[in-house]
Amino acid sequence: MKRLLAAVLLGAASAAALSGCALPDNSSTQTTIALLLPDKKTARYETFDRPVFEKRIAELGDAQVLYTNADQDAARQQQQAESALAAGAAVLVLDPVDGRAAASILAAATAEGVPVIAYDRMIIGGGKPAYYVSFDNERVGELQAEALVTGLEKEGRADGGVLMVHGAPTDSNAAQFRDGARRVITEAGLDVLAEYDTPDWSPDKAQAWVAGQLAQYGDEVAAVYAANDGTASGAIAALRAADVSPFPIVTGQDAELTALQRIVSGDQYMTVYKAIREQATIAADVATALAAGERPKGDTTIDGIPSTLLTPVAVTVDDIASTVVADGFWTVADICTPAYAEACAAAGLE
Repeated sequence: MKRLLAAVLLGAASAAALSGCALPDNSSTQTTIALLLPDKKTARYETFDRPVFEKRIAELGDAQVLYTNADQDAARQQQQAESALAAGAAVLVLDPVDGRAAASILAAATAEGVPVIAYDRMIIGGGKPAYYVSFDNERVGELQAEALVTGLEKEGRADGGVLMVHGAPTDSNAAQFRDGARRVITEAGLDVLAEYDTPDWSPDKAQAWVAGQLAQYGDEVAAVYAANDGTASGAIAALRAADVSPFPIVTGQDAELTALQRIVSGDQYMTVYKAIREQATIAADVATALAAGERPKGDTTIDGIPSTLLTPVAVTVDDIASTVVADGFWTVADICTPAYAEACAAAGLE
């Protein structure tokens, strides 16, 4: 009985360490590929990245996916990675909460001969990942800023002030978005009133910061550069609460469904569409090849790492049909619910 109790407790401890992931069947010799995603606040991860990745792995053979989400906790992601390695994962597909903190995950996996794919965000230090799949992230920032500049010029408000709501300081991509956006905004000669790095990409924290800036700058704010759709939602909530008029230009990224509805209704000016299905599919293809002992070469190299960088696309109300709808990312029915039917009709989405 004591031995049985010990076994039960050991099993429970292992399950707790994996914190909500799908456990592999260790009684089989089935290959396990670990997918470690960083947060649940960004809608894309649970809506697209995970299901597309899992579907593609299933199409490619009999490997199973060991999935975890760190919910913006770098220490938790470390534990999840260690558990995945202990469970015999042949490959780690890692989208790090903190690119620098993830160096220890990469080092541990490399020491065990387990290749790591840096997914969406680069891992900084700890060696080199076996592959990197992402987007041209500086171009994302440029697209956002170019749309912001164009919007202000169209409305005759190019002399207005800009608030810049950047992403999480722990996200290596956020720095690239920021660099691309700053370059365009500086070249356009726009007046940047204040900037903010949003902890954890939190919409609530973005909202609180924008509200504070509005108390200081008020109607001087003509635009808000928001690094993604989540921070855009927070910024827009603050702008609406303050009844700012005329309503500022607001950018975004990820083509979230709610963001597209805000674009149709006029609250958000633009978003950036990224082919997440293609990204997740490529990651699954590369993971399967790595698990089989192959070494994919990639379309390019970043710091000597075989890489694929996909092209982001700017989306305003005029581009929804030709981008996200045409690609099947969202349907008109998804976007044009009864609450948005009138706005969709005005935008030609019917």
